[in-house]
Amino acid sequence: MIISAIGFVWAIRRCKQAAKNSTALTKAKPAIIALVTVQLLVAVQYFGGLSLAPSETFNHLLLGSAYTLLFILVLDLFTTRKSINLLLGTVVISGTFQAFYGSTMALSGLDWSFFATKEYMQGLATGTFVNRNHLAGYLEIAAACGIGLLLALRDHRALSLKSIIEWISGPKALIRIALAIMVIGLVMTRSRMGNIAFVSSLLITGAILAVATPKYRLRLAIILASLLIIDLFIVSQFFGLDELQQRLVNTQIDDKVISGEVTVKQNVNRDEVLDYSVILLKQHALLGSGAGSFEVIFPSVAGPDITHHFEHAHNDYIQFVIEYGIAASAALIFFVLHTFYHGTKALCLTNSTYRSGIGFACVMGLTAIGIHSLADFNLQIPANAATVLVIASLGLLARFHTRPG
Repeated sequence: MIISAIGFVWAIRRCKQAAKNSTALTKAKPAIIALVTVQLLVAVQYFGGLSLAPSETFNHLLLGSAYTLLFILVLDLFTTRKSINLLLGTVVISGTFQAFYGSTMALSGLDWSFFATKEYMQGLATGTFVNRNHLAGYLEIAAACGIGLLLALRDHRALSLKSIIEWISGPKALIRIALAIMVIGLVMTRSRMGNIAFVSSLLITGAILAVATPKYRLRLAIILASLLIIDLFIVSQFFGLDELQQRLVNTQIDDKVISGEVTVKQNVNRDEVLDYSVILLKQHALLGSGAGSFEVIFPSVAGPDITHHFEHAHNDYIQFVIEYGIAASAALIFFVLHTFYHGTKALCLTNSTYRSGIGFACVMGLTAIGIHSLADFNLQIPANAATVLVIASLGLLARFHTRPG
């Protein structure tokens, strides 16, 4: 409703002013067409009676339309460096608040979620989310924005007292503090895949940037290494990094087998859910079972070893194909690849540190959520899905924004 209201005002303003599309919006036509195609296919599922959960499919049609409109709004409204800084700053502030709030609740023992006592995952940072993995997913994206903004604002002046003072007390120092808080929050979620996705995406994107800009390779290596060494391995050591390490080490399947049969499963849940989800994938891959229908259809294939209720497949890729079908899933993949391509092109620019930095935020954010989606369902959470759409828009904005501000 909020996005629709903003979109309504935006449309009236454009009609009155006969405004032209921004360059980024024009270049994004293939991506927008892909998103619109997905919504049309979901509409066919709903109105054509193909969905096995019509009410959920209609809800997802509304959500998908809102996501599409949000993507268009961001591309058309955030066209200058001043506005892009504001956009990234807002995401960074939001992520910092989530990390600070979640960490404070976990450390203090209050264990509130959204101003109510948590029922699940007590003692872990969840912010205002129910699930720690979704806070981790949000922090991956927000941290990518912070790192991208930090790199966008870097300069290549020789090291001097003035530059050191600016680094300690200027806007860059505020971003560094925000990043430290977000990394602490990420560690305190104890999310294995969340932390793996963050570190992996940082290393992958940093490697691409280092290869593309050999002239500034040493300076970039120092900046990125400081993020890993200071934030992740030193500061986070005081906030449970050892517990996260232990949880990663203990991630193994150690089933108890008697007479050739498994009698006790140590890591029941995600692996078994994925096994049964493959059955649904084979049944509904072509047209899809209907957006949002996984919760309804999963019990029909779940075996006796599934003792919990599952709303999602814990793998976004499989769930999208099951619910949306091959055609809509292909359109979504095209959308991601199109925005990722523009983000990579901006990242590799050698004549603009600002555009390169904003491209870094896009590429790292999409890479992180892409890795995390292998073992979770962040893209089913509206807050995270909407923020991913904002991150995706940064690839085009990095290349095609105007310079004022």
